[in-house]
Amino acid sequence: MYLFGASGHGKVIAEIAEACDFKIKAFIDADRTKNELLDYPVIHSIPKEVECLLISIGNNRVRKKVALENSNLNYLSLFHPSAIISKRSTVKSGTVIMAGVVVNSNTQIGSHCIINTNASVDHDCIIEDFVHISPNVALAGNVMIGEGTHIGVGASIIPGVTIGKWCIIGAGAVIVNDIPDGATVVGVPGRIIKIS
Repeated sequence: MYLFGASGHGKVIAEIAEACDFKIKAFIDADRTKNELLDYPVIHSIPKEVECLLISIGNNRVRKKVALENSNLNYLSLFHPSAIISKRSTVKSGTVIMAGVVVNSNTQIGSHCIINTNASVDHDCIIEDFVHISPNVALAGNVMIGEGTHIGVGASIIPGVTIGKWCIIGAGAVIVNDIPDGATVVGVPGRIIKIS
């Protein structure tokens, strides 16, 4: 497999791939100053013979751009061996679920998402494409997260809340009301400080 993105997020994904016994051929990164990461070579374009790829870029917008530019490729999903994922949940291609994550029954997770270390995703949640759920986030049951939204470290979202597309939820925020598209939210309880 190849990993697209040779930076800190790529290091974590590489170690998950190793834990799952995938053979990493190389990282791919446009930055020509990068030649090696974690003892793997860094190449600067996608080889023609690539069979499977995973985008190892933390930025949601950049991850979407890469996925759309390379929509003809097959994308893997990776699940850390310590993650607990309900057999009644679905996870689409390109998504990474990291160490200590729990995904409960009937949750739907879209393509190219990051469900980061020790996050808890309870029953019947819907997480759309290109979302990043940061470490130690707690999503209660029936939460809906729109495309491209980033939920910051340690944020909590109460049951039944809908968060729109391309939102930023600040670290440690507690979300008790629905959030519209493009909002930046901080605090306890969460308050909107900007809508883009």
